[in-house]
Amino acid sequence: MLATFLIGLREGLEAALVVGILVAYLRRLGRSDALPRMWAGVGLAVALALGIGAILTFGAYSLTFEAQELIGGLMSLLAVGMVTWMIFWMQKAGRTMKATLEGGLDRALTQGGVWALVAIGFVSVAREGIETTLLLWSMVQSFGDAPTALLGAVLGLVAAVAIGWLLARGAVRLDLRRFFTWTSGFLVIVAAGVLAYAAMDLQEAGALPGPFTALAPVDSVTGAVATGWAAFPFGWAFDVSAAIAPGGTLATILQATVGFMPRMTWLQVTAWVVYLAVVGFLFVRGLRSRRSSTPHSTPSSAADAPAESLTDQGAV
Repeated sequence: MLATFLIGLREGLEAALVVGILVAYLRRLGRSDALPRMWAGVGLAVALALGIGAILTFGAYSLTFEAQELIGGLMSLLAVGMVTWMIFWMQKAGRTMKATLEGGLDRALTQGGVWALVAIGFVSVAREGIETTLLLWSMVQSFGDAPTALLGAVLGLVAAVAIGWLLARGAVRLDLRRFFTWTSGFLVIVAAGVLAYAAMDLQEAGALPGPFTALAPVDSVTGAVATGWAAFPFGWAFDVSAAIAPGGTLATILQATVGFMPRMTWLQVTAWVVYLAVVGFLFVRGLRSRRSSTPHSTPSSAADAPAESLTDQGAV
């Protein structure tokens, strides 16, 4: 519940800030008459995200186990790709997001019509909506469709909407740069866990070699699939199910936070380690390069000055 709550909060707040920038700019231009069309686009984006979630959830029931695992693995890989791209996109283009959104609104108001404004609202929210849907769906699948995971996501989204509204009203201030930095780091770890779970799904589907295929090394004593170094690369890396019960509280917390499962294959462990090492290194390097360029900014810039409105905080 905690993991999905944080994801819902982070992604929901990002979408809320985007919408807040659009609404604030339209009101500043005195074009409140265009708000219903922009909200229509936002509504379509939300409907699309919910539709994708419903198709993934209910459409899988009529498939075989192997097909379900194959689709789950591929969707998890897509979620990892989208999350990774979003982390680095926000790190690079976050400071120009406000200007980009306002420029798109200017073009829609001067050159386009009703559908142009609908498209602005739709495109601005659809990306975050689809990314959130895929990531949450993958995590809920890994938890066995736990109702608490869904409840956490819903509470996170509700909290994001509430915080976004309070920011817009000026009732609360939040260091958004620090918030997105910490949550982006958390998402790197979560994405590594989702990637490991995707590897397990694809192994269970037979798309990748592993303990469920003929390539699995067998223990000569027990006749079961081998565990440990002798099982590399297609067997079990470790099995601590006797110490950490699968499905228990500790196992759930570890899986939700760092992607750890009591029993993991060598392919899972390799995917987790490689992703965390490569993406984590690039993420930290991006943070250092941004900090090194901060002293060259003027004190009055939006990146350094306290944000007093939703639009200014969105620029940060």
